[in-house]
Amino acid sequence: MIGVVNTGLGNVASVLNMFRAVGVDAALVDDRDVLRRASKLVLPGVGSFDAGMSGLRSSGLLEVLTERVMQERVPVLGLCLGMQLFARRSEEGTTPGLGWIDAEVRRLILPPGQSGLKLPHMGWNTIEIRQEHPLLFGFDGIPRFYFVHSYHVCCDDRTDVLATGTHGEEFAAAIAHGNIMGTQFHPEKSHKFGMRLLRNFAERV
Repeated sequence: MIGVVNTGLGNVASVLNMFRAVGVDAALVDDRDVLRRASKLVLPGVGSFDAGMSGLRSSGLLEVLTERVMQERVPVLGLCLGMQLFARRSEEGTTPGLGWIDAEVRRLILPPGQSGLKLPHMGWNTIEIRQEHPLLFGFDGIPRFYFVHSYHVCCDDRTDVLATGTHGEEFAAAIAHGNIMGTQFHPEKSHKFGMRLLRNFAERV
């Protein structure tokens, strides 16, 4: 069973519905017992970095979540803000992040003179796959996903970057470091490519 962690910041119902659409057993995680039973975990999130960390702490799940990810090495997938929370810190706030990966979160920089670009980066965008990984297996055509963000994860080690997107500057669209994976986009809003990615997480990771 895949556990979708409920931090109160994110459309958890959409994530659960997308897993069900691809025939994957997924359940909402809002207590420690369910968290301990999950074979894999998803950390969704929408909103600001500090609010995301505050939500995790107030959930009462942070200690067990960290134990499962960092000690038991349970696969975890962070979505949008969920991925950003894996980092040490963010320019968006003052609260330290989880520090599960060697990375920082920075604001997207829009080049001068490109008036058509705005923040947040919102809508559909293509990605460039930089290295093979089970999470990104089997995409037909040019993969495109739905984004809503103004900040992005900057990994200390570029080999942690699985795919990139571009909005003013190139940014990490998907990352992986061992059992810790994340996407800056929202697979639960990304139709067939999102369905493929979540199925990959369930079956191939």
